[in-house]
Amino acid sequence: MRNMQKGFTLIELMIVVAIIGILAAIAIPQYQDYITRAKWQDNIARVQSYKTAIAECLQNNNGFITLCDSSAQVISATGATFPAPGGNLSAITQTATTGAIVLVGTAGVGDCTVTMTPAAGTTSVTWGFTNSGTGCGKSKTGVGT
Repeated sequence: MRNMQKGFTLIELMIVVAIIGILAAIAIPQYQDYITRAKWQDNIARVQSYKTAIAECLQNNNGFITLCDSSAQVISATGATFPAPGGNLSAITQTATTGAIVLVGTAGVGDCTVTMTPAAGTTSVTWGFTNSGTGCGKSKTGVGT
């Protein structure tokens, strides 16, 4: 009787290693984008109370954005505080005439810039998100286009 050897052949092992390599090549970039989007959600949450203050200011001023387009106007109308940059944000500003909040990310979140622009309706305020920066899109920030 011939003795049967047990185990895998070299080609079988090479195929398994190749499959694992292909899966890793797909999974690692997706995971990195996932981590970056999570950091951006933290950045957006950092300014949530200020977004609420802008919405309150707009509601109190019949939707006239020119009465709520600076941090001084919003703070005096609502008593809110302007958020400070930190964590993954290098700067936070409010744009005159549009009242948009501009978030500038650090290198850790791809040096992206997210602009949140309020649009006052008759009974609500909705926010539009736009991204700018090299390679910055919804896959990086989780918002906008």
